[in-house]
Amino acid sequence: MTEPVEIGILPVRNTVLFPDVTVPILVGRERSKRLIEALSGQESPLLGVIAQRVPEQDEPGLEQLYGLGVTGRLLKVSKVNDDNLQLVIQGENRFRVLGPGKTESYLTASVEVIEQKIESNFELDALARSVKALAVSLIDLRSDLPNELATMVQGITGPGRVADMITFGMNLGVPEKQAFLETLDVKERLEKVAESLSKEIEIARVTRDIKEQVQGAVGKSQREYFLREQMKAIQKELGEEDERTVEFNDLQKAIEEAKMPPEALKEANQELERLRKLPPHAAEYSMLRTYLDWLVELPWSVSTEDHIDIAEARRVLDEDHYDLDKVKERIIEFLAVRKLKSDLKGPILCFVGPPGTGKTSLGKSIARALGRKFARVSLGGIRDEAEIRGHRRTYVGSLPGRIIQGLRKAGSNNPLFILDEIDKVGTDFRGDPSSALLEVLDPEQNFSFSDHYLGVPFDLSKVLFITTANVLHTIPPPLRDRMEVLELPGYTSDDKLQIARRFVLPKQLAENGISEENLTICDAALGMVIHDYTREAGLRNLEREIGTVCRKVARKVAEGTATQVNVDESTVHEHLGPQKFYSEISERTDQPG
Repeated sequence: MTEPVEIGILPVRNTVLFPDVTVPILVGRERSKRLIEALSGQESPLLGVIAQRVPEQDEPGLEQLYGLGVTGRLLKVSKVNDDNLQLVIQGENRFRVLGPGKTESYLTASVEVIEQKIESNFELDALARSVKALAVSLIDLRSDLPNELATMVQGITGPGRVADMITFGMNLGVPEKQAFLETLDVKERLEKVAESLSKEIEIARVTRDIKEQVQGAVGKSQREYFLREQMKAIQKELGEEDERTVEFNDLQKAIEEAKMPPEALKEANQELERLRKLPPHAAEYSMLRTYLDWLVELPWSVSTEDHIDIAEARRVLDEDHYDLDKVKERIIEFLAVRKLKSDLKGPILCFVGPPGTGKTSLGKSIARALGRKFARVSLGGIRDEAEIRGHRRTYVGSLPGRIIQGLRKAGSNNPLFILDEIDKVGTDFRGDPSSALLEVLDPEQNFSFSDHYLGVPFDLSKVLFITTANVLHTIPPPLRDRMEVLELPGYTSDDKLQIARRFVLPKQLAENGISEENLTICDAALGMVIHDYTREAGLRNLEREIGTVCRKVARKVAEGTATQVNVDESTVHEHLGPQKFYSEISERTDQPG
């Protein structure tokens, strides 16, 4: 070791300089050119060459460089163009970076030069000869290397020079070459080089054998196929995997992690083996791949835990819905029984009532009270049985039925599942969907529900099904027999007034970007909207009319013509227009005619 000295540092991107090696280096960075300019007046100038840890960095500091480099003599400088310089540098000694230098116009460092005086012995000489012999063998195997290189290798003397110069010539990345450079013990360095050369020789032999085998199997017209086969064979010999193998391994792992029941697991493994044997361009390949994706993404074993707190459930129902006391009581009873008996089968609740009475939102409230995922499917207008049971895998567009699709979307095998508009299921030549629903909604059968697309049973017994309908008489009797009907009657005027004040008005204010400071509506005005502008059992038209008032106020606020609007009985018609409905009592007379 020597005393610390300060030298200029030349960072290089994809090169590792070794002692006694002469290399050309192209310089284009301004800071590096300033260094060369500073050295230009010296005779046989010396500088430090260090590889960058990250080649993409344009102006690296010392912390972005490796901690060990090689001092080099600047033998030649030539100008390539206006921006770049071509340097010829000969490596001399290793050095270790101690800290930054004092010069700021270019990169400098305080370094400690490592001068190695190697005393030759029989073991080192034997190792050096072995390394040279391995290098010559590799040159003979590699057709892309000139034969003259073998003569140059034989002429290298000194164990350290043998290790350094052969390492420099090997086809290795910067991190690997830097590791050899940082190995200061010559014996250890020679052993590492020998090991690396042995691996390269084995790869070269395998490549040669593969090339000979493949060339015998294909003709000149199949060059592209030959290259592809050669790549596969090399990857197989090296233990690497191509994209298709990685895909199959990922599928196999996904199948294992899905925790399917035995029957589904057997089917999935059989279809995966079929997929392995099919070429990627086969028509059936994409169908099988899609089928396996459906199998592994279904929540076979994923469940949510019920958190049933009767008081909290009551609070949630009261918070989301006004009145409906009988329906709420039945729901609370249902939840209480489920809390005491977690494996309760059924019943299937059916909410029947006019549009806008809150049937679907009741289902959402039950899901929130239970802590379950929520899934919803609208059955209105369905006439094809395959919408429930799925399509058979006989064509590219085959898909599972809506029940299985809803479960996949929910990501749980025990969600609360709303089947909306069950009274509007139709029947035609494509089948009877209502009959397919019999199996779905029967607690004694749905533990092994069979979807035509899946081809294996799926357990629906953990799913909490709730159906909704506007009327009962259009539901087939066998289907209606499987459900417990809870009727939601229409709201009275007093109910509507309370719901409008507590739920509808705050919702519409928020949706239209205004607040209670911008709009106030008295109860008399709300009552007028209920009696004179709506005539329904539910609340949808009432919500639309209140939304109309909110939009007109929002326009005035946006235009700056008003910041606060008070709506009373005398101003309702200004926002909603002429009265739409009249009480028939006022039209009655004492005498007919």
